[in-house]
Amino acid sequence: MRFLGIDAMFHDPAATWCPRAQAATSGRMPGAVLCGSPPRRRMRTVPRASARKPVVRAAGRRGPDDRGRVLVARLDGAGDVLLAGPAVRAVRTLAREVVFLAGPGGRAAAELLPGVDRVIEWRAPWIDHTPPPVTKGQAADLVGRLAGVDEAVILTSFHQSALPLALLLRLAGVRRITAISNDYPGSLLDVRHVVDESVDVPEAERMLAVARAAGFELPAGDDGKLAVQRPLPDISANLGHLLGAGAEADAGKGTYVVVHPGASAPARTWPAERHRRTVRELAQDGHRVVVTGNERDLTAYVAGEDAADLGGATTFAELAAVIDGACLLVVGNTGPAHLAAAVGTPVVSLFAPVVPAARWAPYGVPTVLLGDQEAPCRASRARDCPVPGHPCLSHVTSEQVVKAVRELTQ
Repeated sequence: MRFLGIDAMFHDPAATWCPRAQAATSGRMPGAVLCGSPPRRRMRTVPRASARKPVVRAAGRRGPDDRGRVLVARLDGAGDVLLAGPAVRAVRTLAREVVFLAGPGGRAAAELLPGVDRVIEWRAPWIDHTPPPVTKGQAADLVGRLAGVDEAVILTSFHQSALPLALLLRLAGVRRITAISNDYPGSLLDVRHVVDESVDVPEAERMLAVARAAGFELPAGDDGKLAVQRPLPDISANLGHLLGAGAEADAGKGTYVVVHPGASAPARTWPAERHRRTVRELAQDGHRVVVTGNERDLTAYVAGEDAADLGGATTFAELAAVIDGACLLVVGNTGPAHLAAAVGTPVVSLFAPVVPAARWAPYGVPTVLLGDQEAPCRASRARDCPVPGHPCLSHVTSEQVVKAVRELTQ
């Protein structure tokens, strides 16, 4: 299965307000239902009667009608946070200050997002995979840190609830809150965005639709793709040295392939031995190869004698710079895949179908998707493979990966 420019597959109507229905369009989100005949993909936004219709003004303007300090929340991993980037940039057009609420795994990514002024890190008991206990002190800590926030946009995936955070935001005095909620939110939300969860929509577009429902729109000329703040760290000299080109070598864009063998969940990993063989075959095919990741034993094994091993040697921003300089990234469904999309690097995606590729494949960059998307684990959301033999990925060969690299680099 091949994905090339996923965002181009969807229609992008202009966002407008519908006074008769008191509903906002969701723009790039296909299937927003406002007034008149509903489109095939159904999605609607239901503000509370007390919700104030936002005043749209030009980006960068500061005045009495601006939206003040706006919190954008995405409380899970780095990839999830990067996919929130277009929504953040939309909020930035009207906010005096954008505060991003991130979990521990997403903070570094939040700090790279254009438009973010400040990051608050907080570990949510209803989101984290190793959740802390719920305590009064933990809740009070967040409520205190949210002082001065005027408005909030809560971003979630289809399996997550926005309501626990909405309750804490209300206790912090936040006046206007927007989120997706198929459950009745009572007074917890001012703008309730209701979606048809049977329709798989790219996660970046899903989150941008929430921002649009709140009355925020991307600035003119913004293509809605993922992005990072630049300049990124300069790693060219060190990387050039590791690649054998000399300490002063220019490891410029497109001079090497990055292989990232780790993943955030075991069910999404391709066998280490296959990665090692792929590195060897890429080197034999004339590519210089860099192996990245936090698991030093894994990266050392995969790199062997054929690649530069950067295992455990980069910050998140430095990893962005390494991927930015590559002609291509070989990776599973994990954060660096979305980092590649944010810097514009094509991806060979070893994608386990425990979550839908239509939602989670690298967004807006040329991508070759490998893996059996109809395997028995499909849509299981499993973190550990529930099927003996890991068939969705174990049938992918190193030769297929090398062939995909050739397709994307020639």
